[in-house]
Amino acid sequence: MEAGNNNDRDDELNQPLINDNLRNEGLIPQLFTSMPALNGAASYLAETTSYITRCFSDFSAEPMSRDSVVNAEELATFSSSQTDSSLRASHSTFSETLNGITASPPIQAGTMRTATQVSSQNASALMESTNTIPNGTSLFQGLMERARRTVRGSADDIGWLQRASGMPPVEDGTKRFTDILDNIRHGVHKLPKSMVYLLVPGLFSNHGPLYFVNTKLSFSKMGLACHIAKIHSESSVEKNAREIKEYIEEIYWGCNKRVLLLGHSKGGVDAAAALSMYWPELKDKVAGLALAQSPYGGSPIASDILRQGQLGDYVNVRKMMEILICNVIKGDLQALEDLTYEKRKEFLKRYQLPKELPVVSFHTEAGITPAVLATLSHVAHAELPLSTNQPTKVPVVMPLGAAMAACAQLLHMRYGEKSDGLVTRRDAEVPGSVVVRPTRKLDHAWMVYSSLNEDPSEGDASQVCEALLTLLVEVGQKTRHELTMKDE
Repeated sequence: MEAGNNNDRDDELNQPLINDNLRNEGLIPQLFTSMPALNGAASYLAETTSYITRCFSDFSAEPMSRDSVVNAEELATFSSSQTDSSLRASHSTFSETLNGITASPPIQAGTMRTATQVSSQNASALMESTNTIPNGTSLFQGLMERARRTVRGSADDIGWLQRASGMPPVEDGTKRFTDILDNIRHGVHKLPKSMVYLLVPGLFSNHGPLYFVNTKLSFSKMGLACHIAKIHSESSVEKNAREIKEYIEEIYWGCNKRVLLLGHSKGGVDAAAALSMYWPELKDKVAGLALAQSPYGGSPIASDILRQGQLGDYVNVRKMMEILICNVIKGDLQALEDLTYEKRKEFLKRYQLPKELPVVSFHTEAGITPAVLATLSHVAHAELPLSTNQPTKVPVVMPLGAAMAACAQLLHMRYGEKSDGLVTRRDAEVPGSVVVRPTRKLDHAWMVYSSLNEDPSEGDASQVCEALLTLLVEVGQKTRHELTMKDE
């Protein structure tokens, strides 16, 4: 009985796993039919690998060697030959079965040829992509160049106007300005009423409702015609230049009086651009230009933020600034880009201020003492309905002095340059102008936003603006006298 069972088990063990019927009709034809699909999957895998390699080509360690290229070619040839030989072997072994399936062979053969061609093409694409991968040395050199540009920053650009050849020299007007300011503080005002005074605000002035307001109010109390240019300060320099030109023409046509311009920060750059670009139309309508804390040569802050090829590109600093200016502030990134050294060099190469135009430039240095860090600037006011008759105005203050002091300290530590927090003193000097260099510590925001703890023994921002324009009138009179003497 046991012998019979053992014989049965031996018969079961000796029985083939795949019988003839299954071999001819079942599993083998399915395997043969699936071979093109497997080849297609391999081709897809090779294509995906090639795509990923191209995406991360910058992070490769070394280029593909010649031996690797040969191996890749051999791999492609082997893959193609292996597929063809295996198919021919399968075709010879199962010829009877294939003869019974008349519709499949042409389709399968075409599929196999296509898959083989795709596999070869993908191998070639993979080799071409790998050959273009930079080696480790070039990647390291690129990283070091980015680090060098980041560390160097604007060190080579600050003060470039003073080093440029062919620029007219400046004249120091600090002492005369100090005398005029002292007279104004004692009630002596000499601004003529025969002119109109146009104040041009700087960047982000649309978000500061008190920008130049105190200065305009002070001028109006003296009976002077004063206007604040309602431009979109976050627009490009050339766009604002056209708007300022239209402002000047409207004022002149309305009262037949010449215009004196005072621009603060980017407003000075915009006003200078208007006179540089449209001087033939404006020369009889403008009496002079004063630039207060204006980055006429460029700004290291704007340049360091927007310069390409720095380490900041890895975190896309430029894109973040674009979102802030364009989406949050509703401005134009070009407004900030126009203040970079690169753009200022391009613009001043095309347009320069006319030599006969009287120009005064004013720049300061921000204080970094602990008292300055506690200074609050009055930037706006809010009306609260605390009483039934009239709403109560509450000042809105911001620690602009602390922010400017921090920026000034950063520029001093990095470049060794004195600044008002945003503009270095050397970049604010206009070639050929009368330059005012006060020793008093004033930050970039002080000129347009009053402080809550003003020093009564010093002139306020309105008086400083009046002194600048008074000096500009004197410079204009001197310039006209010199031109008259030259003509005679």
